[in-house]
Amino acid sequence: MTMRDRILAVIQGREVDRVPFVQYSGLAAPDREVWDALGRDEMGIILWSSVHRIDHPHCRFEDVPFERNGRRGERTILHTPAGDLVEEKVFEPTYGTAARRKHFISEPSDYPIFMAYLRDLVVSEDVDNYLRHDRAAGDDGLPMVAVVRTPYQQMWVQWVCLTDFALHLVDYPDMVGDTLDLLADIERRIFRVVRRALDVVPIPFVDFPDNITAPPIGRANFRRWCVPFYDELADMLAEKNVPVFVHMDGDLKPLAQDIAASKVRGLDSFSPQPDNDTSPAEAAAQWPEKRLFVNFPSSVHIAEPDAIYAQASRILAEAGHTGRLEIQVSENVPPGRWRTSFPQIVRAIHDFGRP
Repeated sequence: MTMRDRILAVIQGREVDRVPFVQYSGLAAPDREVWDALGRDEMGIILWSSVHRIDHPHCRFEDVPFERNGRRGERTILHTPAGDLVEEKVFEPTYGTAARRKHFISEPSDYPIFMAYLRDLVVSEDVDNYLRHDRAAGDDGLPMVAVVRTPYQQMWVQWVCLTDFALHLVDYPDMVGDTLDLLADIERRIFRVVRRALDVVPIPFVDFPDNITAPPIGRANFRRWCVPFYDELADMLAEKNVPVFVHMDGDLKPLAQDIAASKVRGLDSFSPQPDNDTSPAEAAAQWPEKRLFVNFPSSVHIAEPDAIYAQASRILAEAGHTGRLEIQVSENVPPGRWRTSFPQIVRAIHDFGRP
C-alpha cells in the first residue's frame, strides 16, 4: 500500500497493512528532508487545502512591520467602509508563530466595524486549489479540505481576546449575537460550496480547524456553537459518504459525551496524555465509530529514544488494533528533534504490525 492508500483505508474503514505515520506537510521539517532520512514510504503528508475562496471587495488588510525589544512584529490594519480595526502581534523566533498584543476587537464600538467587514465577504468555489494540492500529495498523502472555524471558536481564536469576549457576551449579548449570526451565515455558504464541489472532485474528508479544548468553550457553548455546525455539514455530505473531522487538540474530557453524540466521524490532531487529558484507550472506547488522527505528544519529542518508542508503542497498543488510528505530527515539534523521535515512532509502528 502507498501512504495515500493507508490514510484512505483508515478514513474509509478498510483493512490497512500498518498504521499510517503522517505529518502536516513540512511541519517538523521539509518533507523531502524527512524522506531522505527515513525512506519515502515511512511518512505520509497531509496538505491543508480548501475548495472555497473568500474575497472582501470593499475592505482591505494593510500590514505594517515593526520591531520591539529586538522582536519582529506586525501591525495589521483592517480598513472597512465603517472604519478601521487594528491588530498587533509579535513573532517568536523559533517557529515564527505570533502572539497577539492587541486584537482587532477590544471595545463594543469595534463590533459594527467588524460586522461591516463580515457583510462584505464573498464566498466562491475554488476547486483548482484542491486539485493543485491533490497533485502535490500524490501517493504520499492527501489534501485536507478545511472549512472555517465555527463562530464561537473563530471569535476568540482570531478576533478578540478570550477575556474580552466572555465579558462582551454578558454585557452586549445582542451585538455579539448578531456578529456570531453573520459568521454562521458565512460558514453555511462555505458548506454549500463544499457540497457542490463533491460533484466535481472526490474529496476524502472535510475538516473544521476548530482547535477545540474544553476550558475556553465549556459544554453549553460547545453544544450551541459547534456541534450543530458539525452535524449540519455531516448531513449535507452524508449522501456522498464524506466524513467530517474536527481539529480537537486540547482537553476533551468535559466534552466527551457531546463529541460522542455528534455526527463528527474523525478527530484530527487529537492530542493525548501526557500533554492533554484523554488517552487513546479512552478515546477508542468512548468514540467507537470515530477515526483518531492522534498527534504524537509534542512534549515527548524531547525525551530519550527509549521513552519515545515506549510512548508510540503505548498509543498503538491502546488504539492501533481498531484500524481507526493514524499517528501524526500536527502540532509543533522542538527544532531538530524529529531526527530522534521520528525513527522511534516508525520502529514502533513496524513492531506493532498489522492492526
